[in-house]
Amino acid sequence: MLTAASAPERILQRLDWQVIRKLDGLLQGDYRSLFYGYGVDFANLREYQPEDDIRYMDWNVTARMDTPYVRQYMEDREITAWFLLDLSPSVDFGTAQNLKRTMLIDFVTTLARLLTRHGNRVGAIFYDSHVERIIPARGGRNQVLLLIHDLLKQPSLSHAPFTNLNLLFQAALNSIKRRSLVFVISDYISEPGWEHSLNLLNKRHEVLAVRLWDPREMQLPDAGPIIMEDAETGEQLYVDTSDKKFRKRFQEAAEKREAELNRSFQHAGVEALALSTEDDLVNAIVRFAQSRQARRK
Repeated sequence: MLTAASAPERILQRLDWQVIRKLDGLLQGDYRSLFYGYGVDFANLREYQPEDDIRYMDWNVTARMDTPYVRQYMEDREITAWFLLDLSPSVDFGTAQNLKRTMLIDFVTTLARLLTRHGNRVGAIFYDSHVERIIPARGGRNQVLLLIHDLLKQPSLSHAPFTNLNLLFQAALNSIKRRSLVFVISDYISEPGWEHSLNLLNKRHEVLAVRLWDPREMQLPDAGPIIMEDAETGEQLYVDTSDKKFRKRFQEAAEKREAELNRSFQHAGVEALALSTEDDLVNAIVRFAQSRQARRK
């Protein structure tokens, strides 16, 4: 049994006060811009409009009418949400106060609290070097505390086989039966080729990609000679960060990876939120809500 003074309780209380209260004011209690689902009850047919989701195209009617038509559904009153969590070694990158793992825990706690507070259910799949565990979707405050507790208890791996997000996505495809809202929270430092599995997941569910990153992954500070270590493999490399040419090559490589990652999200057909370790969580969530709202107009 978790006590009132437990670490999960303290984290939830802090985020209730510092983040959720502010979001209530800024979003005025309307979280539909973040959480909206499609129910199973067919409601109507209408002509296709730009920006409509092609997953709801009625191909039979489209063929008969020679005009694209989409199905409309009654919106679910209850949302089932899942957090697919990449807890591989690279999420422990950052400063002591601002690790990617810390941002992951705060983001999951905030979203889980908002969802369960409105009567919805949340579950999670943990991945480190393999699928570690699956927490079935349930509602209520205790479910949020359980998620926080298990995230805090999850050990940080110093090294592991290189991350393969396909394993996480395949686990979700096999485990999540009912259409759900799925948050994939990762830094996407992974073996290539995960876009296809993510696209399959997105065809069954509403998938939102949350990409964790740290500014030091984009630009190296001038800190003189240092030893850099690959968080995934443990491989070490001695470099001189005072070398301007080296810092420039590092930045160019980071920008190339950023562009490739954005193309991967586009190929998978998912919306993406970039979440920095130095972001204000309130501002990041509001920014994402506004972006989602603009896409649906």
